[in-house]
Amino acid sequence: MEKTKNRWLIAASAVGIHLSIGSVYAWSVFTKPLQTEFGWDLTDISMTFSIAILFLGLSAAFLGHFVEKYGPRASGILAAIFFGVGITGSGLAINLESLPLLYLFYGALGGIGLGVGYIAPVSTLVKWFPDRRGMATGLAIMGFGFASLISSPIMQKLIVSVGIANTFYILGISYFIIMILSSLYLAPPQAGWLPAGFKEKVSSGTTKLKQDLSQLTANQAVKTKRFYYLWLMLFINVTCGIAIISAASPLAQESVGLTPVAAAALVGVLGAFNGLGRIGWASVSDYLGRPNTYTVFFAIQVIAFPLLPHVSNPVLFQILLALIYTCYGGGFSAIPAYIGDLFGTKQLGAIHGYILTAWAAAGLAGPMFASWIRDTTGSYTQSLTVFTALFAVALAISLLIRLDIKKLRNQQAGKGAELAS
Repeated sequence: MEKTKNRWLIAASAVGIHLSIGSVYAWSVFTKPLQTEFGWDLTDISMTFSIAILFLGLSAAFLGHFVEKYGPRASGILAAIFFGVGITGSGLAINLESLPLLYLFYGALGGIGLGVGYIAPVSTLVKWFPDRRGMATGLAIMGFGFASLISSPIMQKLIVSVGIANTFYILGISYFIIMILSSLYLAPPQAGWLPAGFKEKVSSGTTKLKQDLSQLTANQAVKTKRFYYLWLMLFINVTCGIAIISAASPLAQESVGLTPVAAAALVGVLGAFNGLGRIGWASVSDYLGRPNTYTVFFAIQVIAFPLLPHVSNPVLFQILLALIYTCYGGGFSAIPAYIGDLFGTKQLGAIHGYILTAWAAAGLAGPMFASWIRDTTGSYTQSLTVFTALFAVALAISLLIRLDIKKLRNQQAGKGAELAS
């Protein structure tokens, strides 16, 4: 029988995969060099990133069942192959000066690696950390958020010293090695496994093992109202968050008069708040409960968004933006634990994959919507008003979902009483 693995090393393996694929958030580092070298249009270059996010959502949805069937190790290796080939192949696209090939390699193949790599370790982590679900998934997804902070300076140095094509070759091979090594350690725990210490507390009755609301397959989950409540909450949080992320620098320059250099530095610092929000809010959700955590997210943003264009104090402006960034990151990291609470761990990876289609849709909708309103009205104020209205809807959904949860709990309690009698 295989010796029980160390759950903290499982978590480290998950972080290794997420740090690799999260480098997609540093795509903008390639924008100027590609423009300078080939004279490609800015919109055409940005399309590469949009295709990658689209394929992330699609592959997470379609390959979620693969993750459940073949387990995290095989899924992680599959992700490493797609992502490694995608990034390395982007070097070939640059050598051939072909934008369509860049779309194919970085966008489509890299995007598939992104989607599978994103969900592969998360459902496993939930099973290894029954005592701290939110913290465990927050740890891995924090890696995704922090990845651009680590990879951006490395990419910049490589582009200057070895050129764009060679940068892709070096990154592709490096990510492939890191992801393969990380994947090889991934495995789910044995059925009924509980961590030492926690197991004793459950046995003695000092700690109660929290029961999931249900144990559903992915196909059963998509027939419930609460699935669509979760989908909409993530969609709104990501749509508005990505729009702010894509407009943070010009917004800071327009609203509080930051210089372009100061605004660029602010964007870098805010990236850290995105990452910290992922581990911070997810850990907090273990104590507050997932429904309360999402209500807090949306309550904060309903207040922060309409204030942004009217704040003239640079420090207060930056505090508001930092808060928004933590809520954006936290929305991603708390969702797998919320899925586990509502649908169980039976097919958590597949359900998570379906929910992530909200990210793919939002990745396309958010920046385009913010840019359109900015071009139409001449300022970001109108778009922030619309986003505030969307957050009010999300806040209402975060309260509505509780009715669904309460109804199901009452049904379970009724069934339990029947069986007892």
